[in-house]
Amino acid sequence: MQIQTILLIILAAFVAVGVVIFQYYYKVKKRGKHIVLLSFLRFTALFSLFIVLINPKFKKVDYTVAKANLVVVADISSSMANSSEQLNDFLDKIKNNKDLAEKFNIDYYQFGSSLENLGTLDLSEKKTDIAKALKTVATIYNNKKTVGVLLSDGNQTIGQDYEFYGNKSKISFYSVVFGDTTAYEDVKVSQVNTNKFAFLKNKFPIESYISYDGEKTVSLPVSIAVDGKIVFKEQVGFSKSIKSKRIHTLINADAVGVKTVVVAVGALDTEKNKINNRKSVAVEVIDEKTKVTIVSSIVHPDLGALKKAIESNEQRLVTIVKPNVDQKVFDDTDLFICYQPTSSFKEVYAFIAKEKRNHFTIVGTKTDLNFLNQSNLDFTLETGYPIEEVIGKLNTSFSKYDIANTDFINYPPLTSNSGAISFKSTYEPLLQMNIRGVDLANPLFAISENEKQKTAVLLGENIWKWRMQNYVNQENFEDFDTFIGKLTLFLSSDAKREQLSIDYKSVYENLGLAKVTATYFDETYVFDSKANLYIEINGGVKVPMLLKNNYFEADLSDLKSGTYSFKVGVVGKSVSKSGKFTVLDYDVEQQFFSSNHTKMSNFSEATTASLFYPEQIQEFITQLDSDKRFMSTQKSVENVVSLIDFKFLLGLIIIALSLEWIIRKYNGLI
Repeated sequence: MQIQTILLIILAAFVAVGVVIFQYYYKVKKRGKHIVLLSFLRFTALFSLFIVLINPKFKKVDYTVAKANLVVVADISSSMANSSEQLNDFLDKIKNNKDLAEKFNIDYYQFGSSLENLGTLDLSEKKTDIAKALKTVATIYNNKKTVGVLLSDGNQTIGQDYEFYGNKSKISFYSVVFGDTTAYEDVKVSQVNTNKFAFLKNKFPIESYISYDGEKTVSLPVSIAVDGKIVFKEQVGFSKSIKSKRIHTLINADAVGVKTVVVAVGALDTEKNKINNRKSVAVEVIDEKTKVTIVSSIVHPDLGALKKAIESNEQRLVTIVKPNVDQKVFDDTDLFICYQPTSSFKEVYAFIAKEKRNHFTIVGTKTDLNFLNQSNLDFTLETGYPIEEVIGKLNTSFSKYDIANTDFINYPPLTSNSGAISFKSTYEPLLQMNIRGVDLANPLFAISENEKQKTAVLLGENIWKWRMQNYVNQENFEDFDTFIGKLTLFLSSDAKREQLSIDYKSVYENLGLAKVTATYFDETYVFDSKANLYIEINGGVKVPMLLKNNYFEADLSDLKSGTYSFKVGVVGKSVSKSGKFTVLDYDVEQQFFSSNHTKMSNFSEATTASLFYPEQIQEFITQLDSDKRFMSTQKSVENVVSLIDFKFLLGLIIIALSLEWIIRKYNGLI
C-alpha cells in the first residue's frame, strides 16, 4: 500500500473525529448519558464513508519460473531398425539427466508418416515425413520458448524437403544422426515414371532414372521386364562426372490386366546395398475410357477443379464444351455435367432426356432456375431466394455408394440462391444444407434414381474451394478427387444398386499399404452396422472385417509382394463380392544404406543449432544445458487487490446511522 493512501486514511480518521467532536461536544451543554455511543456510531459512519471514497488498494506480486520446452522427436521408420539399441540408449540418457529435467519441460514424440506421442519404438514405419513432423511441432509450440532435438538417419521418403524448411522454422532444432554415415559406392534405380493405365494395342511410356554414387568409371546393364519377361535392355556408363542417366522407352500393351514392370540395373562389385538396384511399378491395361462431357456457357474455376478431379483417374476423359456445340460430341458421352444451365441448354437436356443419359447438374448464381423448372427434369427448385453462403453437412446414412473417409468438416461454404428442391423419383441426400449455423431439411447435394436414369444435383457453386481446402489440410487433393471419382463412377455406371459394395486399388505400390473397404446394406438399403463381414484371401481363412464409422475395413498391410484374389462376404448371407489386386515388392525405406548427415547438418545450422552423433551424448547435453537462449524465465504477476469490501462498508454505514437515529429519536434528541 502506498504512503499517500496511508496518510489519507489517517487524515480521514482525524476528520471523522473532528466532525464528531464538533457535533456532540463543541458548545453542547446537555450531552446525555448516550453521548459516547452516539459519538462512536457517528465516527463509524463517517470514517467508513471516507474509506469508501479513498478506496485503498494494495499490490501483490507473484513470481513464477517458466522453463523452456525441450521437444525430442524420434524417427521410427524401418530404415532406423539397425540403430534401435543406440536410439533407446540415447533416449534413456536424456530422460535420466537431472540437469535437463531441471532446466526444461521435456516432451517426447515419434514419427513416421505423422507425428504422435512417443510409445514403443518398434521402428517399422514404411514412410518418413520429417518436414511434416517438424511443422506439427511448430504448431503445437507456437509462441513458446522451445528447442527441438531431431533423432533420425536423415532419410526422408515423402513430403517437403526438410533441409529447406530449416530457414522457415522458428524453433531451433539440434540433430542427432543415427546409422552408418560412411559413403559407399552405389548404383540405384532412383525413379520410375509411367502412366497408371494404358490402352490395349497401344504403347505406354516408361521413364526411369539411374543414379550412381562413386568415383570410378563403370558400365552396367539396365533392363525392363513386364510380368517377368525382359522387353528392353541397354548398357549405360557412369563416371565421376556422369552421375545419372535417363532411360525412356515405349512398351506394347498387348493384353488387358495389371502388368508388373520391373526396372533393374546391374550391381557393382563392391556394392553394399543391392535392394535399390531394382524398382517395380504397375500399369493396368484397359480397353476403354469413361467419357465425361462438362457443358458450360461461362468460365469458372469449378470447371478446372472438376476436370482435374475426374481425370486424376486415367480411365476417365473430360471434355469441356459450350451448350451450342455440335451434338455429335454427345454421342460418345457416358456422363453429362451441366454447369449452371441457362436457356441455352435446351438442346442439351433434350438430348439427355431422349437418350436417357445420366447427368449431374450444378446450380449456381448464374443458373436460370425458371428454365430448369420448365425442362421436365426429375427435380424442381423454389425460386426468389437471395444469394447466401451454404455449408454442406454429410449424411452419414447415405447408401447409394461407399462414402467412407468422406469428410466436409471446416470446408468453405458454397454460394447459392436456390430454394428447396423436390424430386419426382426417389432420392437420397448426400449433403444437407446448413445456413448460418442452422441445419435445414433441404438437400445441398442429392442423387435421384429411377429405372432409366441417375441424376445428381448440387445447389451451390465454388466447389473449387473444397479442392483447395483439401490441399491445405492434407497437402494433396486425394480426398476431394476420390469423392468426385466415386460420384463419377456411380453416375457413369448403369448397374443397379447393390447391397454389398467393395472398394480397393488394383495396385498397391508399396508394401504395407494394402487394404479393402466394404459397405453392406440391408433389404431396405439402410447401412447395417450389425452385419458380420469377412474377407477371404486366395481361398484361405476367413478373416473378420472391422467396422469403422459407416464402413468395414480389412487391413492387409502384412501381405508380401504378389498378386492376390479375394472374396468379401457376409456371415449368414449369400451375398459376396470378389476382386484382385497386386502388391509390388518395393519398400522405400530399404533404399537407403547410409545416413544423410549432410542434410541434417544443413537443417540444424539453418535453425541456429548444430549436429551431433549418438556417441557425443555428453557434449550434446552440455551444450544444450549451457545454451543461454533457453534459460528459464522469471515472470512476475502483479495483482492489485482492493483492501475493503464496498458492500460490507455500505452496510456498516447504514447500520451505524440507523442505530444513531433510533437512539436519538428514543431519547427525544430529535
